This record gives sequence, C-alpha cells and structure tokens, in this order.
Amino acid sequence: MRAAGHRLAPALALFAAALCACRAEVIDDVLSSLSRGASFLERQHAHINLDGVVGFLMLQAELKEAVRTWPHSDPVSWAQRTTAVALVKRLDQSFDKAVAALQRNDPKYYREFEPLLSWSFWLVPREWSSTDRSLLYRSTMSTECYDEQLSDKCLTLLLGTWKMNGTPCIVTKPCRDTMTRFDCPHYSLSHQLLYFMIGRMRGCTNLLKGDTRPSRANMTERSYQKIFCSNMMKTNQDIMREGLTEQTVDIFMENILICGLTGFSDFYKADWLQHILGMQDAEVGCFGRDGESGDRGGGAAGRSSEEQGSHALCLSSPESVVSQIIGDELLEQLQPHRRVKRREKILADGCSSHMTAVAVGALGGYLNFYLSEQDITKRPLS
Repeated sequence: MRAAGHRLAPALALFAAALCACRAEVIDDVLSSLSRGASFLERQHAHINLDGVVGFLMLQAELKEAVRTWPHSDPVSWAQRTTAVALVKRLDQSFDKAVAALQRNDPKYYREFEPLLSWSFWLVPREWSSTDRSLLYRSTMSTECYDEQLSDKCLTLLLGTWKMNGTPCIVTKPCRDTMTRFDCPHYSLSHQLLYFMIGRMRGCTNLLKGDTRPSRANMTERSYQKIFCSNMMKTNQDIMREGLTEQTVDIFMENILICGLTGFSDFYKADWLQHILGMQDAEVGCFGRDGESGDRGGGAAGRSSEEQGSHALCLSSPESVVSQIIGDELLEQLQPHRRVKRREKILADGCSSHMTAVAVGALGGYLNFYLSEQDITKRPLS
C-alpha cells in the first residue's frame, strides 16, 4: 500500500489538472451553445410563445446564480464568468421585448401566468439529492392522465391569477387529486412536478392540506417530487436505451430541466449533455428545427478527431476519467470501500419554440451544477 501511496500524489495532481481542463472545456461548450440560443431569442423575441419565454427565464435565473457563485480561481474561469455576464445582459434586453410582445399577442394567457415571467420567480437549487429506483411505479398508464385546461386552472389558483387580485395558493380537490395521482406517464408526470415546483416558488406552504387518505398520511411535497423525478429518470433511461427520436427528445430534455431545477443532480449526466449539445442547429441556434432530433452540428463542430477524443473523455463520468488517468488497479486499491406540451409553436425558420426553451434551460442547469459540484479530488476516497 506504501507503493500505491507514493504513486498517489503525482497521479492525483495529474487527475486534478485534467479534471479542471475537462470542466473548463465543457463549460466553454455550454456557454457557446447558450450564446447561440440567446441569438435565436434576439431574432425571434416577437414570435416566441409564453412557454418559450419561461424556459429562457429559467436559464436567466440559473445564469445569475452561476455568475454570483462563479469560482475566481484562474484566468480561464474568470474569462468564462465574463462571458456569462455578457450573456445575462443580452438576455435581459431580449426579455423586455419578448414580454411586451406576449402581452400584446395573448393578453389573457399573459395575465394568467404573469408571475412566471420574471427570472427572480425561479429558484435555483443550492443542495442536491438523487432519485430512488425503489419509488418506481409497478405499471404506468399508456395514455396521459391530465387535462391541459385543468392543469392551467390549477396553476392559476396557485398563482392567484384566477381572477383579478385573486387569493393565491388555493388547492381544490380536483387539482390535488390530479397532481398527486400515481402511475401517470410522460408529460403528465412533468406537469405534476411543475405544479409542486411552482407552488413552492410562489410561497404556498401546504399544498397537501385537506388530503385525508390514510395511505398518504406521511407524504410531504418533497416526497411527491422524489417519486415523480424517480419515474422521470426511468423515462429518460428508457428513451436513451431505445434511442432518441423526434417524438421523445422534447420530454427527455424537459425531464432534465425541471428535475434538475428541483435539485436532482443525477439528471445532469455527461452523456446526456453531449446529446443535447449535438441537437442544436448550428445555423440559427435553436433546437428541434424542422422536427429533427439528430446531431445538427452543435458542440463538437469544427473539432479534429484528436480533439473530439479528448472531449469525449471530458464528457465521461468522473469515475471513468479517474480510471483512465490513474488506472483501474490503483483506483481499486485507493477505493476499497466504494459503494457498489404544453403549447407548441413552430416558428418561420422551422424552429421549435418550446424545445429550444427547454434545451437552454437544461443547459443552464448543467452549468450551475458543474460550478457548484464539489471537486472530486477533495472527496474522501472511502
């Protein structure tokens, strides 16, 4: 073991340097992608729908938190923070125009969801947790089990916009029964989670008051969030196993966006990030252009084969990177105790308003998570 110890110091130093370089490269890719997304918003601010603007506002909340907490450890990190600050300013300018267009184009929908149209409404997680496979549903319904009109009504009751100067945080029995129903699939799941998420951010302290079912006696709002995201994780894993398609890519990214914003860090998988970056249209900066879900020349564009190989290493899991740098055998010695739609709008350029907003929001979550993640070299080895 002493020999392993002698090899440990230079190996960890090499790993720390490689990890920093990898993280900086990935953050560069994310910032570059978000810059292209901001250019899309600048061009399309008069036409993007409310759900699209909300996704960009989620991104803005994540960017402002990232700028606030950005480590000033080296010139590269400082330069990246400067890029993020410039991006925040660009988005702020576009939001004023986009929100004014929303109010003009769809005044009723705007009034009902106006509280969501501020970046300060969207809270960014400061602590992280993981999903739990033991919470998976035994079976899932084959069709969606929510009604969009009811969902919108339930949200306006939470927001207090169900009438002029309405009381907020109202939970009716139909809303509670719908939003706590188990075995729902896909978009039903994401809307159930969004309901609890918006309720928390609106300051509603007890969404479950009045639920007298004995089987739900010990359930908390966080319990429901964990159940929903655990099943949304399974959805994403199933999608990846079967291959991303035009029909599944939107819900795949939506699950990453809202479960990540709810604080479930295991949605920020490195290979999922690679897929998202590859789906951006290099020409106009949007996602879902002309209904395509494949690689349109995003993050890896212009790299040599050697650079792409290095980039693939950066997008590997931390454990995989450690293994490749210091070797499986030494790693095993050092770690003997390792625990084994809403409303869609296709714009004139063929871009999906909803999918673009979901993608940039998810990317903002990745950025914020990478900046807040503890350095693996500072973690205990056992």
